[in-house]
Amino acid sequence: MDDLKRQALVGLARFQVALAILLFLPAWSLTWWQGWLYWYLLGAACLILTLYFLRHDPALIARRIKAGPGAEREPRQKLIQGVAGLLICTGFVICGLDHAFGWSSASPATVLIADAFVLLGFYVMFLAFRENSFAASTIQVDSGQKVIDTGLYGLVRHPMYLGALVMFVATPIALGSWWGLVPVALLAATLAWRLLDEENFLVRNLPGYADYQRKVRTRLVPGVW
Repeated sequence: MDDLKRQALVGLARFQVALAILLFLPAWSLTWWQGWLYWYLLGAACLILTLYFLRHDPALIARRIKAGPGAEREPRQKLIQGVAGLLICTGFVICGLDHAFGWSSASPATVLIADAFVLLGFYVMFLAFRENSFAASTIQVDSGQKVIDTGLYGLVRHPMYLGALVMFVATPIALGSWWGLVPVALLAATLAWRLLDEENFLVRNLPGYADYQRKVRTRLVPGVW
């Protein structure tokens, strides 16, 4: 197994362990079927995307393997990533506590529909990654990078963030929790903050990005923003 593949799969395994702790420790139960279904679906989706791009675009995996506040180069992005990570963890913990104390609930049909939207969000991100090999986890401009305006990038400027937003909004409902939407609302605002800061960086550092902004007016959600 080459080093990149080993790093990617070990990182994915660690993520799954961390996710299980964030979900099931606050829930204090292993009989939470919504939690298990979400955990399996998320793990399967991450594994499929990782294996696909390890085979078809390992450069993308290399660009995305280092993530989080410590990997960012810009101080503001370090702060944004730190806030986003805290909100994501808080959201999972609240969903677990919601299950433990019965603060709210969602019907099985609603949970399954939300799981479908989680997978839809992953599919949108997959399409964005497939179209743009330069979609790194950190804000940067690599040598030879160019503006991508094909595929979903011809409709919205940040389809990867759109997919992530769909997934994040659906996640608490997939876990049977309505209270989990509170940190998600704050996370959406943080995502918009990151997006605007990223665009300012790209205008300064990526030739042609300003023209792309004029061509594709929608940043994130068609007809909204």
